[in-house]
Amino acid sequence: MTAAPDLAVTGSTGQLGALVARLLAQAGSAQRLLVRDAARAPELDGAVPFVTTYADEERTKAALLGAKTLFMVSAAEAEDRLQQHYAFVDAAAAAGVQHIVYTSFFGAAPDATFTLGRDHFATEERIKASGMDYTFLRDNFYLDFLPLLAGEDGVIRGPAGDGVMAAVARSDVARSAVAVLRDPALHVGRTYNLTGPENISLTRGAYILTARTGRTVSFHNETLEEAYASRASYGAPPWQVDAWVSTYTAIAAGELAGPTPDVHELTGREPLSLEQFLAEAHTL
Repeated sequence: MTAAPDLAVTGSTGQLGALVARLLAQAGSAQRLLVRDAARAPELDGAVPFVTTYADEERTKAALLGAKTLFMVSAAEAEDRLQQHYAFVDAAAAAGVQHIVYTSFFGAAPDATFTLGRDHFATEERIKASGMDYTFLRDNFYLDFLPLLAGEDGVIRGPAGDGVMAAVARSDVARSAVAVLRDPALHVGRTYNLTGPENISLTRGAYILTARTGRTVSFHNETLEEAYASRASYGAPPWQVDAWVSTYTAIAAGELAGPTPDVHELTGREPLSLEQFLAEAHTL
């Protein structure tokens, strides 16, 4: 019986994890794919599905037995996400994983304006305390989300003011992750801040979207009161609404600003700008 691959990847049924898994397979890296449903695991050369969930410590330990390197995509947003993360990290350490590569968030801190950035920081601390080697990929806001922020009327609404962000393409994050996973020993103890090449405001983003997509997009700077009121109709729980609104207030506070050279350092390529990202998207 062939031993399972010593590289484990989570999130392969989601967007970032699927990109990472595909790029690893193309590079010839065998991997075990940790999934909730084996039938949904992508069919890739050298990829073997293992069924577990972040919260199921026993199944996770079994799925990770013999794995040396683990790519951990942060769990889907949920009220108990941090508890899921803790259970998963603890199980990985108990299974003998040597190195964990975690997708965190730019500016993760205990007092981050973006509420979920606090959970990312707490997860990083749990990983540091686990005894495993680690690499943190602190992704900025995804350029991929920008076109989706505009409502049916083409207006992006949120209390971001004139703040700017160094938003990054998901594909650049995936390429960066693969560079780390292909040679993890080079990246032990490192934190990479993954950004695009420029700071952009939502006003500027709306202008570029209008110019590049043919859809008229504008930005309306809401007050906090307007932001909470306009999202009340979704019926989401308070923690979720706080997360949505604080995405914009984090931009206003300058906590997502500051392009870094880290994508280039890891991949040898300059990260995509919003204009380049939109041009690529329209040629696919």
